[in-house]
Amino acid sequence: MSARTFAYWATTAITVFMLLSGGLAYLLRADFAVGGVTALGYPTYVVTILGVWKLLAVPALLVPRLGRLREWAYAGIVFDLTGAAASHLVVGNPAFHQIMIGGLLCAAFASRALRPTDRAAADPTPRATARLAHP
Repeated sequence: MSARTFAYWATTAITVFMLLSGGLAYLLRADFAVGGVTALGYPTYVVTILGVWKLLAVPALLVPRLGRLREWAYAGIVFDLTGAAASHLVVGNPAFHQIMIGGLLCAAFASRALRPTDRAAADPTPRATARLAHP
C-alpha cells in the first residue's frame, strides 16, 4: 500500500468516524448531542435532520463508483463543519471548538484531495465541455 493510499484511508476513516458517531448520537437523541445543538440556539428538530444527513454521507464516502454523490457528501461535510465553527464562535464558546472542528475539516479536505482516481467524480463529457468552451 502506498503512502498516499494509506493517508487517504486514514483521513477517510477519521471523517467517517466523525459522521457515524455524530449521526448516531443525533438520531439516538443523546443528551450531550441535543444539548450541544440547542445551546447553539438551534431547535431540537435540527438534530434529526443533521443525524440523517451525516449517516447518509457515510456510504457516499465508502461505496466505490459514487463519484458525484461523494462530491456532494464532501460539500455537505464542509457546510456542516463551517456552520458549526461559526455557531460556536457566535455564542462565544472556547477556541477548543474551532480547533477540533478545524482538525476534522482538514481530515475531510485531505480525504477528498487524496482520493484515488476511481473514486473521483466523472469528468464532464467532451460534448458538454465543448459547449461550455464555445457558446
